[in-house]
Amino acid sequence: MSAATPAKRYVLALDQGTTSSRAILFDHAGQVCGIAQQTFAQYYPEPGWVEQDAAEIWQSQLAVARAVLRDNGVTANEIAALGIANQRETTLLWDRRTGEALAPAIVWQDRRTAPHCALLSEASYAPLFEQRTGLRLDPYFSGTKLAWLLDHVPGARQRAERGELAFGTVDTWLAWKLTGGRAHVTDHSNASRTLLFDIQRGCWDEELLAILNIPACLLPGVVDSSGIVAEVDAELFGTGIPLAGLAGDQQAATFGQVCLQPGMAKNTYGTGCFLLMNAGHQAVTSRHRLLGTVGWRYGGETTYLLEGSVFMGGATVQWLRDGLGLVASAAEIETLAASVPDSGGVYLVPAHTGLGAPYWDPYARGALLGLSRGSNRAHIARAALEAIAFQSAEVLVAMEQDAGRQLAELRVDGGAAANDLLLQIQADLLGVPVVRPQVTETTALGAAFLAGLAVGFWQDEAELAALWRIDRRFEPTSTPDWRADALADWRRAVGRALHWAVAP
Repeated sequence: MSAATPAKRYVLALDQGTTSSRAILFDHAGQVCGIAQQTFAQYYPEPGWVEQDAAEIWQSQLAVARAVLRDNGVTANEIAALGIANQRETTLLWDRRTGEALAPAIVWQDRRTAPHCALLSEASYAPLFEQRTGLRLDPYFSGTKLAWLLDHVPGARQRAERGELAFGTVDTWLAWKLTGGRAHVTDHSNASRTLLFDIQRGCWDEELLAILNIPACLLPGVVDSSGIVAEVDAELFGTGIPLAGLAGDQQAATFGQVCLQPGMAKNTYGTGCFLLMNAGHQAVTSRHRLLGTVGWRYGGETTYLLEGSVFMGGATVQWLRDGLGLVASAAEIETLAASVPDSGGVYLVPAHTGLGAPYWDPYARGALLGLSRGSNRAHIARAALEAIAFQSAEVLVAMEQDAGRQLAELRVDGGAAANDLLLQIQADLLGVPVVRPQVTETTALGAAFLAGLAVGFWQDEAELAALWRIDRRFEPTSTPDWRADALADWRRAVGRALHWAVAP
C-alpha cells in the first residue's frame, strides 16, 4: 500500500441500487468487513412509469454510509477512498443553486418515452445513435428521459438554457451531494448509457444533443472510472475522504468479477439480469441486438463490453411475492420451485415492463402460458426461475455469435445468485459452467477496486485477480438437444407476449 498509509485499512463502496441503497466496507483482502442497507420507495404513477424520490435516494445512501462506519467502529480516517456503483440510466434534473431536484427521478425501467423513441426511429435516427453510442433507441436509456423532463416540467427548458439546472444519472447526483455541489461529474461507463455520448471519441456528441434538443450546459464533466475526483465533504463523515471510483453497477460488477481479459463474462441477477462480456479496447457493434458499451476507463485506456439487459430478473420473484402473494418471502421461491421436477409445461414470460435484449420490444407484456388443471403454485415458481435463466441464455447465445467465441464459464453475482436451483438451471440452459464467487457483493467490490486502485490501496489488476475466489461451480448436466428444444419452446412462449400493448 505505497500511496495509502497503514492507517487506511478500508475502502468504502456505495452501492446505490434500484430498490435499496447499500454501503459496504472492504479490507485489503477484498473481504466484506461491514454492510448496511436501506430500502426506499418506488412509485408507479401511471402504467409503464417508474419513479423515485431523488431526496430519498440521497438520504438513504448517506444513512447507510454513516451506519456502516458507526456499526463497525470505523472512522473516516481509516477509509482510503470511496467508490460509487449506481443503478444506471435513472435520470435526475436539479437546481444548481439549491441542489434540489425539480421532479421525481425517472427510473431505468420507465417506458414513458417509447413513443418518442418510435418517432426518432421513424425519422431514421436509430442507426446514427447506435453507431455513436453503441445503444439502441429505447426508453431504457437516459437521453429521452431527460428530454421528457425538459418538455414536461414547467419552465425547465428555459432554466436549462440559462445554465441554472444540472442533469445527472445517480452517480452524478451522489457525487454532487457528497461534495456539496463542487463535483458535477460522471464517468465514461455511466456517460455511455445516456444516448448522448460518443463511445469511440469519449465525449458528449453535439449532433445527438441537437436531435434530442438537450442543452450541453446541463451535462456533467466526464472523468475516469478510477481516479480521484474530489474530496467528500468533511462534515458528512467527520473528515474528508477521496472520491476515487465511479462506475455503473453492471460495469462495476464486471470489474469486481475481475473479467479483465477479452472473452470473460459475468451475469448479475439483480432487479434485472445483466450479462456482460469483456470486448477489449475496441468498441464492438453488435449484429444481434446487443449493446456495445464502455466498461471502464483509467490509465489512458478504455475497456469496452458487450451487454445484454434483461429487465425482469429478481423483479420477477418480487412480483410473485408482492403482486400475486405466491410466496411470503423471496427466499421461499427456491424451496417451492424445487418441490416439482420441472415446470409441468408452464412458461412465465416476465415482460411486465417490455423486453430487453435481444427483442427490444417496449410493448411486450407479461404472459403465463401452458397452464393445465394439474398446474400449481410450485410449477409457476419454477417457471419464474426458468424464465430468469431462459432470458439470460438467449442473451448469451447472441453474445457468443457477436464475439465469435464460446464462453468458457459464466461468473455470477447478485441477490438471486444465492439460489442454487436457479444457477443449476442456468448452467443446464447454457451448456457451460456457472461459477459463483465467495464474495458475491461484486458490484460494490468493483467500485471499491476502482477507488482503491486510484489511491494505491491495491497496486494493479493482477493483485485484484488474485483476490477472486470460487465458492461453488455448477456444471451443466443437459444435452445439446435438450437445450435446443427448451429454448425453442421458450421462444414460442415469448412470441405470444410480443407487441401486446399496441403503440399509441
